[in-house]
Order: sequence, then structure tokens, then C-alpha cells
Amino acid sequence: MKPLRIGTRGSALALWQANFIAGRLAQLHGVTCEIVRIRASGDHFPSAAAPRPVAEISAGIGGKGIFVKELEEALLEGAVDLAVHSMKDVPTTLSPGLALSAITLREDPRDCLISRGHTLKMLPAGARVGTSSLRRQAQLRHVRADLDVVDLRGNVDTRLKKLEHGEYDAIVLAMAGVNRLGLADRITQVLDEDVMLPAAGQGALGIETREGDAGTTERLAPLDDAETRACVTAERSLLHALQGGCQVPLGVLGRMRGGELHLDAAAFSAAGSESVRGSENGPPGEAHKIGISLAQALIEAGADKILRLAGRSFEEEP
Repeated sequence: MKPLRIGTRGSALALWQANFIAGRLAQLHGVTCEIVRIRASGDHFPSAAAPRPVAEISAGIGGKGIFVKELEEALLEGAVDLAVHSMKDVPTTLSPGLALSAITLREDPRDCLISRGHTLKMLPAGARVGTSSLRRQAQLRHVRADLDVVDLRGNVDTRLKKLEHGEYDAIVLAMAGVNRLGLADRITQVLDEDVMLPAAGQGALGIETREGDAGTTERLAPLDDAETRACVTAERSLLHALQGGCQVPLGVLGRMRGGELHLDAAAFSAAGSESVRGSENGPPGEAHKIGISLAQALIEAGADKILRLAGRSFEEEP
């Protein structure tokens, strides 16, 4: 049996994700996997003292998901058999000829604050908090308008070093990535959803394959988690309905409770001063419909206007 070639970015977190999937495939099927590193557009822009915002970078390459574009091209060209993504990086419209064959059991989807000892509430006025995500920036300003929320790029290790060197008083990262890298002891505060709603798909891994590759799809089937897929489907349907696949100052989280899917979402102005929030629930088999319904309710409450004024961006971050 030929080894399965797994396409991945070269960051520590991306490699962890690819090796995790390789390990699961070995356990399930005794399949040997080859990790193929592919440099993505989002990796072509090194961290700098005054980095370009991720939104600006992405717009410069046509708005395609800057962390998945080259991986999808490698799949379509037959250079790899599958690609492993953080679901929050995957555009809501896949490239023709590709499919999400598995969405894995979700890690903790929340964001977390890492600082030199202060919780979000206890940070002094004017404290510098680093994140390049418009979603996180807007929600931070919503709860703490007195903070100096500034751009921060680079992989997780780079961001932590900048915090240690005093360039920032605190940084915000996805808990899933921090946990996967074995850095949970660095977390100062978990940001619950009443403070910060996560990005659509945050905490889940998506495995993308070529349509028609039945052999690979069959091997991946046991890795697909039905509840996670339902929640992520609802989140991505809402995101797509609100702004066509780009990412904006919008947080959304689906959870299963008592057999029902509950979806919460909120849209924010860039300054965080305006917001619209709503929720919807229903059977998991209607995940797509739930996302569309909540998106419509948010639009009717003024979310579309808020998001247009906030400006459109294209990517999340670790």
C-alpha cells in the first residue's frame, strides 16, 4: 500500500496537526503517511516591527484563504493526497474538485489571554494587547475600550517571545493551538464566549481531499466527528450568508446541548462600540438551515451595516 501524502504548512502547529492525523490513520488502518511541507501564502510575509495586517495581505492576493491556497493547489495537482487545515482558516466556499472528507473532534474552541500575570479585567488602562484578528480586536475593544489593541503577527512561538520581551502586555491566541503545542501552562485566562466568541470552525481540524478519491475518503471516514461537523457547518453557513466567505469582526459558536444544536453569534464594529448578537437552535441535521436563519436574524437587526462599516478581512490567525 502506497503511503498517504499529507500536505501541510511548515509551522510547529501545522506540523503537529498533520502528524496527529498521520498517527490516527496509522492506528486505524496501519497506513503509512508522508508529511509534505508546502509553504502557504500566509507564510510568505515575515513578522516585522510594523507588520502588515493579515487583512491587507490577503486582499493583495485576491482574497483566497492565504493559509490554504497552495495546499489546495497541491491537492488538485496530485502532489498530495490530503491536506490538513485549521477549520477557521478554510474559506466557506471550497475550490472546485475538492471536498472536506473529515472534520475531527473539536478541541476547546475558545480564545485565551496570555499575559505577565494580569487577567483581561485587571490589565491597566493603555495596556498593549496584541492580535491581528479583527474579530478579536473588536471584541477586546467592546469589553475594554481603554486598552491599546495592536497588530501582532508570527507563529505562536514568535508571539510568545514578543510578549516575553515586553513588546506587549498581553496577547490573545486560540486555546486549541496553545493546548496542542503543550503550552497550556502559559494561559493566564480563558476567554469565555460572553467575553469573546470564537471564529467559525475554531478548534476543529478539517481534512481536504480530491472529489472522487474514494480510497482516501473511506480511510478518513472514522475521523469525522458528527457533532463537530454539525456545529462547524452551522457556523460556516452563517459566516457565508453574512459576507460571502471572508472573515470579519464576527464571532460564532455552535454547541450540542441535549441533542440540539445551539448557535450563538455576534457582529461588531471595528471599534467595538456597536454590536448585534443573536442565537438559534434546532436539530443537528438542520445545521445549514440554522446558520442561515441566524444570519438573517442578525442582518435584520443591523449586522450587515455594522460589518460593512467595519471593513472586510480574509483570515484569522493562530
